[in-house]
Amino acid sequence: MEAINIHFFLFFILILYGAADTIPVDQPLTDGNTIISSGGKFELGFFSPGTSRKRYIGIWFSKVSIQTVVWVANGDSPLNDRNGMLNFTRQGILTLLNGSGHVIWSSNATRYAQNSTAQLLDSGNLVVRDATVNYLWQSFDYPTDTSLPGMEVGIDLKTGFRRSLWSWKSTNDPSRGEFTWTFDPHGFPQPFIMNGSIERHRFGPWNGLGFASAPSRLPSPGYKYTYVSNPEKISIMYELTDSSIFARVVMQLDGVLQLSLWNNQTQNWDNYFGSAPADDCDIYSRCHGYSLCNNGNSSICSCLDQFEPKNPTEWARENWSSGCVRKTTLNCQKKVKFLKYPGIKLPDTRFSWYNQGVNLSTCEELCLRNCSCAAYANPDITGTNEGCLLWFDELIDIRDLGASGQDIYIKLDSSQSENSSVEKVKKLRISLPLAASILLLALCLILYIKQKKKKKKKKKKKKDQDQDQDQIRFGEVSGIFCLRPVKSLFSSGKGRKISEMFYTNESKDEVPDVPLFDFATILDATDNFSLNNKLGEGGFGPVYKGMLKEGPEIAVKRLSRYSTQGTDEFMNEVIFIAKLQHRNLVKLLGCCIQAEETMLIYEYMPNSSLDWFLFDRDRSLLLDWPKCFHIINGIVRGLLYLHQDSRLRIIHRDLKPSNVLLDIDMNPKISDFGTARSFGGNETGARTTRVVGTYGYMSPEYAAEGKFSVKSDVYSFGVLVLEILSGKRNRGFFHPDHHHNLLGHVWILFREGRSLELINAHLRESSNLSQVQRSFHVGLLCVQHCPEDRPTMASVLLMLSSDIPLPLPKEPGFFTKAYSSSSTQGESSVNEISITMLDAR
Repeated sequence: MEAINIHFFLFFILILYGAADTIPVDQPLTDGNTIISSGGKFELGFFSPGTSRKRYIGIWFSKVSIQTVVWVANGDSPLNDRNGMLNFTRQGILTLLNGSGHVIWSSNATRYAQNSTAQLLDSGNLVVRDATVNYLWQSFDYPTDTSLPGMEVGIDLKTGFRRSLWSWKSTNDPSRGEFTWTFDPHGFPQPFIMNGSIERHRFGPWNGLGFASAPSRLPSPGYKYTYVSNPEKISIMYELTDSSIFARVVMQLDGVLQLSLWNNQTQNWDNYFGSAPADDCDIYSRCHGYSLCNNGNSSICSCLDQFEPKNPTEWARENWSSGCVRKTTLNCQKKVKFLKYPGIKLPDTRFSWYNQGVNLSTCEELCLRNCSCAAYANPDITGTNEGCLLWFDELIDIRDLGASGQDIYIKLDSSQSENSSVEKVKKLRISLPLAASILLLALCLILYIKQKKKKKKKKKKKKDQDQDQDQIRFGEVSGIFCLRPVKSLFSSGKGRKISEMFYTNESKDEVPDVPLFDFATILDATDNFSLNNKLGEGGFGPVYKGMLKEGPEIAVKRLSRYSTQGTDEFMNEVIFIAKLQHRNLVKLLGCCIQAEETMLIYEYMPNSSLDWFLFDRDRSLLLDWPKCFHIINGIVRGLLYLHQDSRLRIIHRDLKPSNVLLDIDMNPKISDFGTARSFGGNETGARTTRVVGTYGYMSPEYAAEGKFSVKSDVYSFGVLVLEILSGKRNRGFFHPDHHHNLLGHVWILFREGRSLELINAHLRESSNLSQVQRSFHVGLLCVQHCPEDRPTMASVLLMLSSDIPLPLPKEPGFFTKAYSSSSTQGESSVNEISITMLDAR
């Protein structure tokens, strides 16, 4: 007992003299005592904010005369008295106990280690670390209202974990308030200040040096910013080279993000330029669509050139809520021009497309080729001409920034100006609504003729058929309606299916059966497209789960207004899937077209897609080797059917884990035929200027030259096999010893006889090592650089199902350097980038 008392005495002596920066195991920190970081910059202990009597555990600047709290542990769970204790357990967990001994807050570390230490660092970061100084938990991962130098704020795209700043509720209450500073990863990532779920301020996209309107410049050169945007994460961090400066960025009570530095002379915090929002034009969408905000003008809002107020009366009263509209509607059949707007804050990029390796000239061509493209820009101001940002939606939240702004090129009608450089503008595609109208009108005419022929051949009709006739709207696009009598969808519990005949050039005699769903039926099935029913989102648009009355569960793929895919892709998928019937291809149940709504209805896959399992640490454990091998062989059979056994030779062109769906029994089904191409006779491939697919899965000859063939799908399959075996993505793969992608790494290990080292750890217990080794070998044969060296899918099936000798693989595609592109996220798979370069037609 005497030894224990001496130990406690020494511990408190260390605290009194500011030497202790750790909390010893099972020696609680009590109210009234603190620990101080080794350099004396930060202090941790109990405090009461403002006039409140409630007690909180927090961290504050120890050398600042005004108590300035930078982190709060129990903001939502205060102590009501001074009997609280902060304890560090032998399991490496920090726990805050009230006077009754109940835990009201804990660090909830997900990793544990014996002999761990709880320490307050001189950066202001409270960490739990093991003996090798690996952090098992850190307060920097759970920021409150303050960002300190060295603190990373952003999103982990693999786990969805966010590090955001949020305001206090009041000066007396550090619980979560109304305002949040956070990243939005959609389109081209950008940070926002949110008031609940409402955008208050948008900082703009990263321009290579900073954000357009962020507190991103300290009043001295002694700082640097680190911005990261890749398939793994999006984050921002600032650091100081002068350790004597005390700096902080605070999400204040009024929703303003403010940069402050401590002034030793005045003993006060000085607020510097860079707070946001700083003025009226910083309020999100202050002038709404297609307008420019300039705080120096008497009327801060003005329409862009060739645009006019949507509501002139309200606009004259300085009510800008309706925004601006085009004076002349863009016609894709006519020529257009681009008008350069310099020195602006780029519009909201959430509905944009970005590619890092495209120069500005090519960027203009891409925007010209896509009728939905409204503008383009290079977001990087560091001097490079590489980088293409395209907008496909209303241009919102633009303001004049003068010399610190950026250039944007907005698409306009060239007929309004005779002096524009229209010689450089190419003919555009027919607009999607017009194309859809013409296509649907032709289909309706064909349906009518076929129906008339059927009626002439029939001598009489059955009475029950007469009773079961009703009217269903086939399509409504740009004012065109097609009505014809058909059988009710799944009526009277009989589950009977209607079918309409599509006419294609490939076959005048054999036409696929495609059920046509009424829009009201889909609305009812999906509960008005409820977010609770949303399964994910891809390049086509969002996908929803639905339940038909007296029918099966369905998956509804809804074409987004902002999608780079359009009528061609929609009809392509309808025609191909309707003709293709195989157990390893997803089944199309029907389609629905009404006004601007275009939807595909599939059988529902309860186990989602392969990537949902494959790249998740916990869900991947459900994929043992027998299941993986079963999935690989199912994909082989599906591709073999497409390439060889179907009436048409089909090349998928976008095979990847997210396009492999899994049914209730984990049977794989290939989906998404929007970009597929068909061939007749002995044709095996072609060349195109319309490159579609996903980086990381494209074959070299297709990505670089537009050449595609059945061997393009073989390459994609090989990538998929190696990803299944390793549990790692080809795109974004990193190894500290070399710069190669996953394919290159597997090839290196294979040549050294070490390929089994890469197998996903949990597969080892259930794996047949010879099967695994053979699968690695086959995967490498499929991803060889030259398409002539790759096997056919028929050969792949034989290789996997027999013991025939296998040839040695040659160097894989993209081995000399890792093939990379920009980073952007769709919700279906945030680590993939699908591209569609629309050709002029």
